[in-house]
Amino acid sequence: MIELFGRLGIAVGLGLLVGLQRQRTDARLAGFRTFPLVTLLGALCGLLAETHGGWVVAGGFGGLALVMLGGELPLLRGGEERPGVTTEVALLVMFAVGAYLMKGATAVAIASSGMVAVLLHLKPQMHSLAERIGDQDFTAIMQFALISLVILPVLPDRAFGPFLVLNPFRIWLMVVLIVGISLGGYIAYKWVGVRAGAWANGVLGGVISSTATAVSVARRTKDAGARPDVAAFVILVASSVVFVRVGLLIGATSPGFLGAAGGPLAILFAVLLLTGVANLRRADPTPAVAPEQGNPTELKPALLFGVLYAVVQLAVAAANEYFGRRGLYAAAAISGLTDMDAITLSVTHLVGTAEIGPATGWRLIVVAAMANLVFKAAAVAVLGERRLFGRIGVGFGAALVAGTLLLLTGPE
Repeated sequence: MIELFGRLGIAVGLGLLVGLQRQRTDARLAGFRTFPLVTLLGALCGLLAETHGGWVVAGGFGGLALVMLGGELPLLRGGEERPGVTTEVALLVMFAVGAYLMKGATAVAIASSGMVAVLLHLKPQMHSLAERIGDQDFTAIMQFALISLVILPVLPDRAFGPFLVLNPFRIWLMVVLIVGISLGGYIAYKWVGVRAGAWANGVLGGVISSTATAVSVARRTKDAGARPDVAAFVILVASSVVFVRVGLLIGATSPGFLGAAGGPLAILFAVLLLTGVANLRRADPTPAVAPEQGNPTELKPALLFGVLYAVVQLAVAAANEYFGRRGLYAAAAISGLTDMDAITLSVTHLVGTAEIGPATGWRLIVVAAMANLVFKAAAVAVLGERRLFGRIGVGFGAALVAGTLLLLTGPE
């Protein structure tokens, strides 16, 4: 009995929360008193349904809809323009929350009500966001929906091919993970643009693609006269953020491995970040070198990453089978030249399946990271101004030295 009254009290409290928000917006249909009554009605219908069947909830839902229609009729007859049906939908949701609360998980009901209140409260911000989303940004969101909600569910979840490492569902799930992280960085970049300065350009460039950022910034120092000190800062910060991104991938796919890999990743992150800050002290941190960033959700790049990930998985499995640890290091170095994501996910899979130990795993990732730094340095040397190469060379050189020491003396 105490638990029952507790649930009824929670229902009323949740209704009061949402009702208070509606009252503050001058909603004419329902407010501070109506919402808790509706949630209580849902709770009582859910309680009666235990003995009289689910039709009681359906009847209460239909009755509530009729009452709302009756409340709208005077406005409709008077020809007044209605701003929308948000309050009506919120009433129906809170009725359902009350009914669910009687036998469902209390946490789910509370979270659902909280989300309703927040969504109602953030109306101005959400409308402003919708207006700021351009056609390219909307296309990016829809393409991510295609990648994650249309393609992923229909793929078979079983292994094929040599060494039984090609699982279409898992491969595409990794595509969704990578594209999702990049899309988050892309949206943030579009919001802040060049206005946020060199710090944001470096951080978001690393989230989206540090290699693309390095190439774009290097070209601008030669073609557009961008300052090499600011450009070096952006590249070094973007390169340091790669290790945060790698840590996120490891944590998302194999949390147990993160304990072993976290230390070496943190050291390399710190080395690059500190050398980047050293450049910032001598620079005017203006947004003059904001790198150009492409849409990360295009289907073609997603397919290319899926193919790359599958190839890296095959290469790593074959190297492990035929050449042992030395073969794995060679595969990691080659794979890491232009992309860290595929080799990180492949190594994480090997550690998760106990085919290699965590110590070998983080060393493979460090080797891939060092190869990636060499590739970016070469790109900057070819595409950028000579002074830019000298500035990033100090940071990349320090990171390569630190990586070598970690490989030789790091924990087993």
